[in-house]
Amino acid sequence: MTTTEADQLSPEATADPAADPSAGAAGTDHDHGVHGYHKQKDEHLKRLRRIEGQIRGLQRMVDEDVYCIDILTQVSASTKALQSFALQLLEEHLRHCVADAATKGGDEIEAKVEEATKAIARMMRT
Repeated sequence: MTTTEADQLSPEATADPAADPSAGAAGTDHDHGVHGYHKQKDEHLKRLRRIEGQIRGLQRMVDEDVYCIDILTQVSASTKALQSFALQLLEEHLRHCVADAATKGGDEIEAKVEEATKAIARMMRT
């Protein structure tokens, strides 16, 4: 934004919302749609691309008629990679989203704990 564009903005658009008492509490990152994995998003995407490459490798192995046990070994490695990613994401969810709900208290913490419990149960079934 240029200086001229900044000068044309209304005072409401340039004011710090945390400093404006009429705007209410500044809120947390979670209130603004920032998820627990946000700070490590690039690392997560890199990891998921690596897993995607493993899956593409499985397709290639089947296409090339590779021995069954070799394919199963790669399936196991891909599955473990996804499980590891899921555990990391769950940890970040607990540290960020559930912890944020705990500081707010009320019904929100109950909902977040229930949500996390169901996610853990789904992970255990796989």
